[in-house]
Amino acid sequence: MAQQQNPQQNAAAETEQDINILKKIRMDKLAELQAAGNDPFTITKYDVTAHAADLKADYEATEARLKEAANGDEEAFQASLEPLKEQIVSIAGRIMSWRDMGRANFIDVRDGSDRIQVYVRMNDIGGKEAFKEFKKWDIGDIVGVKGFVFRTKKGEISIHAQEITLLSKALLQLPEKWHGLKDQDTRYRKRYLDLIVNPEVKNTFVTRSKILREIRNYLDGIGYVEVETPVLLPLQIAAAARPFVTHHNTLDMDMFLRIETELNLKKLIVGGFERVYEVGRIFRNEGMDPKHNPEFTTVELYEAYADFNDMMDLFEDLLSGAAQELLGTTEVTWMCEEISLKKGWPRMTMAEAVEKYVGIDFMAI
Repeated sequence: MAQQQNPQQNAAAETEQDINILKKIRMDKLAELQAAGNDPFTITKYDVTAHAADLKADYEATEARLKEAANGDEEAFQASLEPLKEQIVSIAGRIMSWRDMGRANFIDVRDGSDRIQVYVRMNDIGGKEAFKEFKKWDIGDIVGVKGFVFRTKKGEISIHAQEITLLSKALLQLPEKWHGLKDQDTRYRKRYLDLIVNPEVKNTFVTRSKILREIRNYLDGIGYVEVETPVLLPLQIAAAARPFVTHHNTLDMDMFLRIETELNLKKLIVGGFERVYEVGRIFRNEGMDPKHNPEFTTVELYEAYADFNDMMDLFEDLLSGAAQELLGTTEVTWMCEEISLKKGWPRMTMAEAVEKYVGIDFMAI
């Protein structure tokens, strides 16, 4: 007797079927483009002259300047905007939404900086046939747009397209517009999809990059030398963490992905370096959860002729300085808790900290 599927399994099967149908429709559109000699994947370069965020900010500033110069004369102000139509810009990005108004359409295009509305009118992009082809494109496709910046009657800064080019065909549908991508597991496993539909996530990547740059600038500035030490090791060394094991075919020997950078950095100190650090990838073949990844990055540094007091001074200076440089303040919020990174941190031993915050005197025990 065949096993009956539960409602969740039925829903999943229907969803998969819908995805396959939509993918076939898009694949057919791609085949039609290729047959007509308009394969978007043969376009390997597009001249981008501007980005959405800059265009909107610049137009706001220009508009404010012209309005001030017009001194309240609305007709003069509108006339002063006309020359802006001669300033053609070129952007490229992904279509995120589409509003069909007949012979004129509005699409939202997101590039690496922000989203901007694009006004596409039949007579402006090459006539009826060109517009007919444009209407076959889909949300998710990547396009290039040339045109001038203006403000619509509803007040939105937009690009009036003079030319629009399909640069890449999206063969899969993006997650539903209003609900976005909510499943945490999918967001972690398909970070590229998370970035498309939740663009604010990009700020985390950008901030991480700025933090690493600031760390490097600080350490380089006080005489540290950045080095790279081996990731593949011939034997399992240091700590009690379980390593990943791989095999070196030429040498016919098992090797281990490092679980720390400590030992090789200390060897460099022995060899004569006085200050070294490494921004290094670490691998540990153990449990995992959202806060523990089997591969992660550490910043480890060593200094000759210094003790833990010097290291405390260094890290206090580094972290407070980085916060001020990147955030403009040393007061930060983490998980709804206010934390001050201002210099003058309290210093105590581990035993003192346990006694203060847990109430247990380990030294007495």
